[in-house]
Amino acid sequence: MSDAARAADAAPRPVTGPRVARLARQLETARDSAARDALTEAFWDGVTRTGTPLVEALDDAPGHRAVTFLWRGHRATRQVLLMATGIGDRDRPADTLLHHLPGTDVWYLGFRLRADHRGSYRLVADISPRPAPADPALLHRRLVALTAHGVADPLNPRRLPARRRAVESSVFALPEAPPQPWAGRRAGVRRGAVERHTVTGRTPGEEREVWTYLPPEGEGDPVHGRPERGLSVHGRPEPEPGPLPGPLPVLVLCDGGMWFGRLGFQDTLDALIADGALPPLAVLSPDDGDAATGQRDPGGREACAAFLADGLLPWARARWPLTADADRTAVSGQGPGGTTALYAALTRPERFGRALVQSPAPRPPADGEDRTPGEGDLPPDGGDRAPGGGDLPDGGDRAPGGGDLPGGGDRASAPVVHLAVGLHDGAASVEYGEALVPALRARGHRVVRTVHNGGRDHACWQGLLADALVEAFR
Repeated sequence: MSDAARAADAAPRPVTGPRVARLARQLETARDSAARDALTEAFWDGVTRTGTPLVEALDDAPGHRAVTFLWRGHRATRQVLLMATGIGDRDRPADTLLHHLPGTDVWYLGFRLRADHRGSYRLVADISPRPAPADPALLHRRLVALTAHGVADPLNPRRLPARRRAVESSVFALPEAPPQPWAGRRAGVRRGAVERHTVTGRTPGEEREVWTYLPPEGEGDPVHGRPERGLSVHGRPEPEPGPLPGPLPVLVLCDGGMWFGRLGFQDTLDALIADGALPPLAVLSPDDGDAATGQRDPGGREACAAFLADGLLPWARARWPLTADADRTAVSGQGPGGTTALYAALTRPERFGRALVQSPAPRPPADGEDRTPGEGDLPPDGGDRAPGGGDLPDGGDRAPGGGDLPGGGDRASAPVVHLAVGLHDGAASVEYGEALVPALRARGHRVVRTVHNGGRDHACWQGLLADALVEAFR
């Protein structure tokens, strides 16, 4: 089955869930307002016990569930908007307005979702003094303004930090969604060390903020030497570290501010290492800065790749006992950062032997450009940089010919690509992800491909990245 066919099967379809339908029937036959109030209170009591969204079986679709999002309104509530990754279209927010049960404080919106769906969402209530505009253009304008005020579902305790520090999203996972056994902080495991550093690139004046993770003390074989001390995530000097295992495998992970500053991905790494699912490794994670620019501008993309391979890795290897083996060095990113990570691996195979890519974003076509998915997004087969462009300042740590791109001569050096695409990444991204596989294999790459029922969402990416790390380094 093609990705497009899978996406059609997993596409959200409007539905009224059984519990809301039952409440509506009961309200219609209630004898008076007191009886209706009692029915409504009993409904909310049940919702408080089970949590939201409501997830209910469907007799006519055993592989799917009715998923109902709820909001408890009040007299001032004009309308309620759902913002859910993979559900609805951000360009048509009116499609995900909740319905109101007349005479109650119940606002609801239900969808039939495939039983392996995972995602995040926020809600926002419009309490404007004036009624919602009847004109579609004015309504659209008001809803777009409302999206900036979305909040987590107060009846759902499962939360996910968003990029803005004061905002969280709510998370839901249906019964058949892939498990994420390493997500979250686990008691009783040793903690790795997370620091922030300012790293100077090879270009004059170039500086990047980089988060680093080093594994817990005592994991693996001890080596002599200690890393240079930096600042902890709290801005205080770290305690003197113990011996580190070495040489450590390395993950270069785009968007450190999100992964370490917001999501606490170090907890996942600690759990993976404690379980023996992942060897002790170091993570170098620059803050997100140029990923989007690099998507639009191939020159910017090349600058990003140059910093990761030719600036960041040598800087880290001068401080910690890190491997110089490309096959034990991976680069990873998500969305635009995923495309940057893939580009870095394809153009620097002497540095990166593996690319762990989730939901890569296709480069928008230039004005007047007509191309099939994937064309123009991969570097030219055989190289697009000057000979020796990947050499280290001190002469290099790569085998002769290691700078050649896959297809340019040495296919044995072609990085392995671990590619994860979501059925709700968007039609263009789904098509792009499907087209990437034959394009990469034609260049000699081994592609480990995963298709998941979710969207461009850290609720999905945190599990997919953990799984890809296990696959890459086991």
